[in-house]
Amino acid sequence: MLLSDFIELIYPRQCLGCGNQLLKAEKYICLSCLNKMPKTNTHFEHDNNIIRKIAGKSEVLNASACYWFLKNSIVQNLIHNIKYKGFKNAAKEIGIIYGKELLKSDFYNNIDIIIPVPLHISKLRERGYNQSEYFAMGLSLSMGKKLVTNVLYRGYATETQTKKKIYDRWLNVKSNFIVKNSHLINGKHILLVDDVITSGSTLTSCSDTLFSIPETKVTIATIASTF
Repeated sequence: MLLSDFIELIYPRQCLGCGNQLLKAEKYICLSCLNKMPKTNTHFEHDNNIIRKIAGKSEVLNASACYWFLKNSIVQNLIHNIKYKGFKNAAKEIGIIYGKELLKSDFYNNIDIIIPVPLHISKLRERGYNQSEYFAMGLSLSMGKKLVTNVLYRGYATETQTKKKIYDRWLNVKSNFIVKNSHLINGKHILLVDDVITSGSTLTSCSDTLFSIPETKVTIATIASTF
């Protein structure tokens, strides 16, 4: 018996969506949960519920999410496990899956580089990883696009957005991002990625900061989105 098999015998791998034991061929999420998670298919639509969160606030070209986020759902369980329980590679796996889907859309086939929404250094030290960066890693692998992590930075640590109202979310992140090494994105079409989009405040602030560099274009993709 291999060591990995022995470890799984003692500590069975569990689905991050439903908690049931995973089969040998399953990774992070069981096949049943994968089939149940509501896909948005918004990457095929220019005018969709996600771009409307940002329309009028920022000049992003397109925006989409892999799944719809509902409370007390499989997707919420998955995001919670990725964000707070250390299952960062699950975000990478979703990125690989979603990247293949994005390549089927005309709106996403001319991306130059991929940039994840950054965590503040204090939050990064506390959590140990940036879940959005791992999602971006997966997208980079399946889309064949360069991942760039040394351009966009948070200027200061912000409070959690979870329980804030829309206007308070906007104030919480307004002017909170800065660009370094701007030559790396001058004239590029950037795929800006995050884990979840709710009000769109964070992604709006990020994209507006990126637009300060000449001739940049921004398109957005996330793991999940609220309605």
